[in-house]
Amino acid sequence: MNKVITSLILSLCFTFTINADQSYSSEKHSFTVETVVEGLENPWSVDFLPDGRILVTERPGRLRIVDNGQLSEPVKGLPKVKAKGQGGLLDIALDPSFADNQILYFSYSAADKTGIGTEVASAKLVENELTQVKVLFKALPKSRGGNHFGSRLLIDKEGKLFITLGERGTKERAQDIDDHAGSLIRINTDGTIPKDNPFINNPVAKPEIYTYGNRNIQGIAMHPDTGEVWTIEHGPQGGDELNLMKPGVNYGWPIITYGVNYVIGTKIGEGTEKTGMAQPIHYWVPSIASSSLLFYTGAQFSEWQGNAFISSLVFGQLVRLEMKGNKVLKEERLLSGDFGRIREVQQGRDGYLYFITDDTRGKLYRITPR
Repeated sequence: MNKVITSLILSLCFTFTINADQSYSSEKHSFTVETVVEGLENPWSVDFLPDGRILVTERPGRLRIVDNGQLSEPVKGLPKVKAKGQGGLLDIALDPSFADNQILYFSYSAADKTGIGTEVASAKLVENELTQVKVLFKALPKSRGGNHFGSRLLIDKEGKLFITLGERGTKERAQDIDDHAGSLIRINTDGTIPKDNPFINNPVAKPEIYTYGNRNIQGIAMHPDTGEVWTIEHGPQGGDELNLMKPGVNYGWPIITYGVNYVIGTKIGEGTEKTGMAQPIHYWVPSIASSSLLFYTGAQFSEWQGNAFISSLVFGQLVRLEMKGNKVLKEERLLSGDFGRIREVQQGRDGYLYFITDDTRGKLYRITPR
């Protein structure tokens, strides 16, 4: 366990400037940031089709395809999305056999008479339309607020679909295993529940729950060597966490945290440690407002292979972590506010890094060697 507390003091009145085609130097690589496409409205997730085109979700409820720097018309066939607060059309992930079956998965917030909640569906992408849409999961109970929907997706080496969920702004829900909120979900890609899920035989638990005590998991990635599932927890004021996820484990929110209440800075819960609750592998005080997680495996940046990359919202940072096993050895900030709120960083099929900015005039950028 690495309890590194960063000492960088950052102003809450930070102002972003937008720069494109900028060159940077870092400890291991020099690189250039170039604009791929503009005109995105609050983009939330990006993924890469086998033919070189790029999928981008827009939180208001649109799925777009980027082809040679041009945006498509919105893809048809999405279910009804309720965009409220932090909710809307959120993550997207391709099936491992997408080249053969054209199946993808996406998360979004949807409403009914009881409220709003995160849902996950599968669909087949046929040209510019989604067909055979099937809802696989609904986070229950739904609620009225607009905060903490999660909601990243990951398919692991065993073909299990992981869904990250926030506690919807109600802290206590994260400790209730009869409530999906504040948990990491694990299901099969057809929506059924794996027989080895940790709470499958617990009559008072939601059987889809894999971990609980999570505030708002906004990043998830599978380690390329071990196959282990790692997440990034978006903390309150301070207390963003890098966690290694283990089945059935309680990650402590809101009983333990390294963060404090917004603005007033008062204590949350009982402290930073408690028996039976997991400690983060790494955490940030002050918070970096973490929003996604990636383990780099490409050939374009040989000295970054195996490093973890975390994007940041409030301060627009791109953080690189050098790791050995389950320990963080070193942290470097590659970007810090030059492009705005970074919603997600991803690795393209070409081995370059891509990131999107969460803005009403959002952009997709590419990082290439210099």
